[in-house]
Amino acid sequence: MKKLPVALAFSLGLSTAPAAYAADLPPIEAFFENPAFTGARLSPSGRYLAAKIAKKGGRSMLAVVDLTTRKAEAVAGFNDLDVNHVRWVNDERLLFDIADLRAAQGQIYAAPGLYAVNRDGSKFRQLASRYGKSFITTGAADKMLPWHTFMLNQDGAQDSESVYVQDYVIGAPGDLRQVNLLRLNTLNGRWQSVSTPGDAKGWLLDQDGEPRLATTHAEATTGIHLREGDSWRKVASFNSHKGGLQAMQVLAFGPGSTLYVSAAHGQDKTALYRYDSATGKLDEQPMVDLAGYDFRGRLVIRGGKLVGVHYLRDGEGTEWLDPALKAMQAEIDKSLPGLVNMVELPRDPQAENVLVRSFSDTQPTIYLIYNRSSKTLEKVGETRPAIKPAAMGSQEQVFYAARDGLQVPAMLTLPRNSKDKKLPMVVMVHGGPYVRGSEWGWEPEAQFLASRGYAVLAPEFRGSTGFGSKHFRAGWKQWGLKMQDDIADAVKWAVDKGYADPQRVCIMGASYGGYATLMGLVNDPQLFQCGVNYLGVTDIGLLYRGHWWYSSDLSEEAKRYSMPDMVGDPVKDAEQFKATSPIEQAHRITRPLLLAYGGVDQRVPLVHGTRFRDAVRSTNKDVEWVVYPDEGHGWHDPKNRIDFWTRVEKFLDKHIGAGARAAQ
Repeated sequence: MKKLPVALAFSLGLSTAPAAYAADLPPIEAFFENPAFTGARLSPSGRYLAAKIAKKGGRSMLAVVDLTTRKAEAVAGFNDLDVNHVRWVNDERLLFDIADLRAAQGQIYAAPGLYAVNRDGSKFRQLASRYGKSFITTGAADKMLPWHTFMLNQDGAQDSESVYVQDYVIGAPGDLRQVNLLRLNTLNGRWQSVSTPGDAKGWLLDQDGEPRLATTHAEATTGIHLREGDSWRKVASFNSHKGGLQAMQVLAFGPGSTLYVSAAHGQDKTALYRYDSATGKLDEQPMVDLAGYDFRGRLVIRGGKLVGVHYLRDGEGTEWLDPALKAMQAEIDKSLPGLVNMVELPRDPQAENVLVRSFSDTQPTIYLIYNRSSKTLEKVGETRPAIKPAAMGSQEQVFYAARDGLQVPAMLTLPRNSKDKKLPMVVMVHGGPYVRGSEWGWEPEAQFLASRGYAVLAPEFRGSTGFGSKHFRAGWKQWGLKMQDDIADAVKWAVDKGYADPQRVCIMGASYGGYATLMGLVNDPQLFQCGVNYLGVTDIGLLYRGHWWYSSDLSEEAKRYSMPDMVGDPVKDAEQFKATSPIEQAHRITRPLLLAYGGVDQRVPLVHGTRFRDAVRSTNKDVEWVVYPDEGHGWHDPKNRIDFWTRVEKFLDKHIGAGARAAQ
């Protein structure tokens, strides 16, 4: 651990303020370097604030601010590694792990480890090793937990020196066999295991910070188990991939036998319900129903009472059930107009300080402290101080009709001062594909493109999650078919509305988005002038059968149970796979292409890219190719992110941007 400065300025984010922009154009580093200030968390009493800070190009270290005295100190940091995840153990002590956030995935050879330190920097201790070797020791290495010990992303009781941590039992790549729960004393490193109901894969702590619920997954079946004394009782069971009448996600414990759950309850979209674990019954009416969206969110429980719900619709929001907290939110919103202000409460209901995480479509996240007594706000840090909100584009969620009438959501980002103009447009296709693609708020890729003059349209094509079961299931077995039509229909909508110049539209995306980029150029070459595929699938069958040279981290369970329904059966749907795999259609792609892959990608191995590159180049000479040898399924090293997006900027400028117009 490196020697740390004695004190920091209270407004921690100000220590990383950048130089002025050149010609008022945000530099590419402002979007794709690691953030300067992240992970802010209040201590249980609300008196202390912990956060990770980093100078430009430097390592993230752990700092703690005494909000009473305004004294700030860095308490942990390393010369060649970054403090990563941080949680409070109690008002005196913190737990954290580490990572190398300036290395590609293939250059990372050690696990995160576990460490604890007091808020004044004393009593530092390593609690879990990193791949079987001691990194920093305060005792014998054999007294530490093994490398496969990880933090639990939940706060415990925060009233002792102990926390709950997870011990992962890992098989083949993509095969998490079991997650054991351990109670760990952060001062002496001693631990005790918690009894499990079989092969537990997930845990939930109750209002007192104790483990009382576990989920199991076996043979595509999810079981939910409640701890009652020293034994476990199964309260629900359902198909992990297809759902069922008992399908639910338990979010928190309520009073008595009440659980707060997200469930569909026979409807198209999930909502927040009360579930009586004693009778096995859901309330008939939901507590919170997000019209048009599946319920996603976090519950705020203080003093055994549900006081608020943080939720996600087009973007984040909060519904406070407590009148005093609702009034506090109104005061904060009045002081910070135009921003979404997410309030995080410390564990103590009487704490004076609360943490405010504020952002908008043009403003990257900033952190502030609101004092409930004085009703004052004070900024303590900002994630990306080099970004000027006035230079960012506007963003809104829109809806368009697909050719079969399905209403499809999309996120539209427009450059500043350019509304309703026929702009060069980039269609950003999300990966997954069975995930939610975007939400309202500042996002580096879309805003970088908008800062360079491009409109950005990100469709939530059928198969995307978060918009109900009908929308999700409509995408099953539709790779290259109706899912692809939704993307083409998004372009036609944007042209019809006057947002996009029909002669200057490019399609791009990663993973499934890279696949859809290639199939867009196959199916609809008249719509797209160019394509950027990074990390994209090119052979659907290869996802199932693998390759002798490259290993895959797709689990055997996914290949056996979920992929045949969602993507297709490799035997029964072999002809469809052939017709909808870009590798089989490479000769039909005539538009300019930028292809980028990671050399150690285990989700979409490099062979997807090299085979397609060779096939398409036989008939298309306008193909750019780059491999980042040590990267996996994404760009982890900031220098690789910056290099890739520099290439994207030049490629787009040449084919649909100002450079293309100048060449005409």
